[in-house]
Amino acid sequence: MQRVVVMRHGDRLDHSEPMWPANKPWPWDPPLDDAGLLRAWTVGKCIRAAAAKQGWALHRVLVSPFLRCRQTAARAVAALCAVPDDDALLAVGDPDNVPLDTSRIKVSIEYGLSEMMNTQAMGVIVSKLASSINKWFPDLPELEADFPAGTIDHSAEPIYPEVPKWEESVMEARSRYASIIKALADKYPHENLLLVTHGEGVGASVSYFEMGLEIYDVEYCAYSVLERQVSAELDDEHGGFTADSFKVLTKSGSTGIRYASVSEG
Repeated sequence: MQRVVVMRHGDRLDHSEPMWPANKPWPWDPPLDDAGLLRAWTVGKCIRAAAAKQGWALHRVLVSPFLRCRQTAARAVAALCAVPDDDALLAVGDPDNVPLDTSRIKVSIEYGLSEMMNTQAMGVIVSKLASSINKWFPDLPELEADFPAGTIDHSAEPIYPEVPKWEESVMEARSRYASIIKALADKYPHENLLLVTHGEGVGASVSYFEMGLEIYDVEYCAYSVLERQVSAELDDEHGGFTADSFKVLTKSGSTGIRYASVSEG
């Protein structure tokens, strides 16, 4: 079985401090606030514990380039790599001095997991700047510097080589999220993945893989769990595989996502 966990970033600083964007060099890219850092660490530990209880572990983390996602993923990666066992780890409140086994996880940036590139998600201020923005993010080495040393997979190539174009519609963005989730799962079919992205991406991970659902709330650090059966092609020397469709394992309200069935009437 292959599992894919799709997680939203933690609490944004510009939402707790509305004046944050003033005079910032990257006003569209706020960091987490203290609550967001703590939530990312806590949820990362919970994801690890839940997976261990079910008898599986995560192997690879793919991350939106936005700072709030990188910081969320860094905390989650620390939880997944922590040496203390699951029961002891749950009691640890601060990851800064926790010993890590960084061989457990591989990390890379995936631009296809980016925020919706439109006014609805990024705001009017960014919308006015969008046509003049030549560079949305620092260079890749600076993005990768947020993660624990030894976790970056330098051989990994993103499926999206750059940030999606401005301005995509909400439906186009949701379709992008669904397609990138499937593409990443197909790229690493024998690994369990954690994808750290944005609220619409987490919603799409449920609504696109289980039809007939309407997503009405995705909390900070909410996450979904997808699962599918993957089989190797025995006569294929190049690592071919076949896979069933993903099933959504996440129940409404259990991990910060709330949804309801769309009535036929």
